[in-house]
Amino acid sequence: MERRQFLVGAAALASVGLGVEAAQAQTSDSRARVVIAGAGAAGLALASRLRRAMPNATITVIDAKKEHHFQPGFTLVGAGVWSPAQVTERNVDYMPRGVEWIEAAVAEFDPDANSVVTATGQRFEYDFLMVATGLKLNYEAIEGMDVSLIGRDGIASIYAGPEQANASAAAIDRFIETGGVGLLGRPAGEMKCAGAPLKITFITDDKARRRGRRGAVELVYNAHNPAVFSVTPVNDKVTEMFADRDIAVNYSHILKAIEPGAKQATYATDIGDVTLDYDFIHVVPPMRAPDAVLASPLPWQDGALAADGWIEADKATLRHPRYPNVFAVGDIAGVPRGKTAASVKWQVPVVVDNIVAETAGRTPQAVYNGYTSCPMVTGIGKAMLIEFDYDGNLIPSFPFIDPLKELWVSWLIEEKGLLGAYRAMLRGRA
Repeated sequence: MERRQFLVGAAALASVGLGVEAAQAQTSDSRARVVIAGAGAAGLALASRLRRAMPNATITVIDAKKEHHFQPGFTLVGAGVWSPAQVTERNVDYMPRGVEWIEAAVAEFDPDANSVVTATGQRFEYDFLMVATGLKLNYEAIEGMDVSLIGRDGIASIYAGPEQANASAAAIDRFIETGGVGLLGRPAGEMKCAGAPLKITFITDDKARRRGRRGAVELVYNAHNPAVFSVTPVNDKVTEMFADRDIAVNYSHILKAIEPGAKQATYATDIGDVTLDYDFIHVVPPMRAPDAVLASPLPWQDGALAADGWIEADKATLRHPRYPNVFAVGDIAGVPRGKTAASVKWQVPVVVDNIVAETAGRTPQAVYNGYTSCPMVTGIGKAMLIEFDYDGNLIPSFPFIDPLKELWVSWLIEEKGLLGAYRAMLRGRA
């Protein structure tokens, strides 16, 4: 049992990049004014690290959100393994002492004036701005879709929140009981946790088999491009697993509309719009920057990341090239990868270490290599622990975990290990 616990604990740390750091970060005596826009995973982790590394700085967190959601756990809620309460906590419990929390949304970013304005009209000036707003789930971009539909008429979507993930679990169970055609997939563009739509597909398949109902359900995964995952060896493995488990794949299918009454979904494809009948559909909405970011000068001005408003950022430092005292961390960052909690864990120390170095008169040297991780659940009790970088290279943290093999220990990382490691990250302890 001791060895089992060690493997689970060690692998859990690896899975979110929470390895033991070689040395305590250096500090700065700077009295800089630091504003953090957002109190999600990135914002809270930034606040905790900055408070310790820059004890004389004025640190202000701006966010109206009072609840904190452990979003990596939404898949387990959707699987019926966890309850909504297990992924819901209070932001106040993670707000470090000595940090001012303004409980209002940021309504305006004015990087030319080095200031932000809240929805209540307060203006805050800064020396450094950390944008950690997260992203917007753009359900309204799908014609006929509304969050209120989740859990009704065969419609599921784990992304919208804990209660919606729970309603999605019930929708999956009803679908397995009644049978029919299930449509799953993901949107075009950048998204948080790109592995989650695959996880829900595998979970639905596994639950149907366990209940002796797999012959009653047809599962179809609608990929948004010619692959099911952006990392080649993972794509090859998942494609093979889908074939083995009789999960059909339609490539270059992007959901654009649903008709709940008729139970029909319309997809944009390379040959025009295609309408498919369904009995169950898991909807993953397009994702974009929040309105205040979109309306600001901060997003990319051209290129693939411009349309959805992702903040322009150097992929190695997360620093804005046009506004060098602005950094983007977490989901909002316009970098090739990085919309996972594991990415946040690696991004935050890079940003903090570089600000500390700069304000202490040293040359910033910290670099983010695009690390992210995805415990790819492939059924209840099994998963693959996948870790990779910007270039799509698999970078496993432990040699005893094969990233492309379904393992019990990788499932335990997802079910038992991640939440504790995540909480430590929020408090800046890992």
